[in-house]
Amino acid sequence: MKKGRYGRFVKFAITCVDFVLLNTLFLVMFLTKFGTPGLYNLKVLVILNISYLIAILLNNDIHERRIVYADKIALIALRVLATDIALFLAFLWVADTPEIDTLPIVFYFSTFYILLSVWWLASRQAVKLYRAHGFNFKRVIIIGSGKTGIELLEEMLTDAGYGYRLMGFFDDKKYAKSVKDYKGTINDVEQFVKENPIDEMYCTIADDDQNIIERLINIAECNAVDFYFVPQLGSKLIRRFELNEIGNVPALSVRPNPLNRTINKLIKRVFDILFSLTFLIISPVIFIPVAIAIKMSSPGPVFFKQRRTGYRGKEFVCYKFRTMKVNNDSDNKQASKNDPRKTKIGNILRKTNIDELPQFYNVLKGEMSIVGPRPHMVKQTEDYSALIDKYMLRHIIKPGITGWAQVNGFRGETKELWQMQKRVEYDVWYAENWNFMLDIKIIIKTIINAIRGDKNAF
Repeated sequence: MKKGRYGRFVKFAITCVDFVLLNTLFLVMFLTKFGTPGLYNLKVLVILNISYLIAILLNNDIHERRIVYADKIALIALRVLATDIALFLAFLWVADTPEIDTLPIVFYFSTFYILLSVWWLASRQAVKLYRAHGFNFKRVIIIGSGKTGIELLEEMLTDAGYGYRLMGFFDDKKYAKSVKDYKGTINDVEQFVKENPIDEMYCTIADDDQNIIERLINIAECNAVDFYFVPQLGSKLIRRFELNEIGNVPALSVRPNPLNRTINKLIKRVFDILFSLTFLIISPVIFIPVAIAIKMSSPGPVFFKQRRTGYRGKEFVCYKFRTMKVNNDSDNKQASKNDPRKTKIGNILRKTNIDELPQFYNVLKGEMSIVGPRPHMVKQTEDYSALIDKYMLRHIIKPGITGWAQVNGFRGETKELWQMQKRVEYDVWYAENWNFMLDIKIIIKTIINAIRGDKNAF
């Protein structure tokens, strides 16, 4: 298929619609007479457009990135809006405009944020669909067919909408010839780039030989190809890094966990308190009928209490609705698909995640969060911490009622070690990449899974 020639206009087109939304909203508010008369004049409208133009220029790479998840888009939109509001208020003060009530300004920017986020998400899906049909793609070559190179390719091909086309692997290693799409040695790269239209070159070989990397950079520059160096940090090292400089020497530093920052801790804790309080106030509507059903299903208490591993490895008492008959293996044995210990009502509670609802009390106490790694039995922590490297990293943040691993299918019984390894990998990724919008995304996905029914919930 032909390579699309209009990729450079995508960002411009999306931004043009941003301004259509901005000005249309202003017009609607004017026609509906919402707010004070001082808000609706040409000077204010000009300031609105100028402030947004500067704000979007300061964050102009969002529409150039091919792989950006929904929570990041919403977060970047919030960052753009915050910059926009600060500039707007500053320009209003400098321009000495008539005094404007706070309410219409709050309404305007809140509505604009919702419209902007929805538009960015919708436009990204449209662009992905366009790319999935063979347009506006990037032709890439990868230097190095080892583990890092293969992992890079797998990430690129996760979704056809990302728009990557592999043109070939190049490597001097003997095993490379068996890799699919192998095109030759590193010495063959220059001729291949000259004979084929290549957009991006990714170097995944070790940086031991500076001469090879310098030669590849020179080939890329001479043929107008974007060059990217992918450091071989390995898939096991899943912490995030950021590039710094010591004089003229580049240095990778470990990025601090987002939840180590006071402001992020505060945001998450305030949300946890408000969310859990709201739920607990209305909880009798759910708790009373569930309690009656549990009591009728089998003898024993309504609530099940179990010691689990929490923040920084500290043990706490976790609350759940009882879903099993009273037994002596509850602290040592995981629930299985056809576990004879489960009651009929217990199966329903587990499938819908209703059995986890009492943990909102744990959240209010500060032992858990709404979103975070699911807390494991103390016995599981003891066993898996000895088998899985970096297992305890999942405890660098508070455990949650729901989590990133759960909404991605890694929940329930772990018959094989790799299942727990993947769960830990997702949990640590969440801890390293936390943002508020990611929590909202996980909560929404949890609700959707509860309505659909999760096949791993048993």
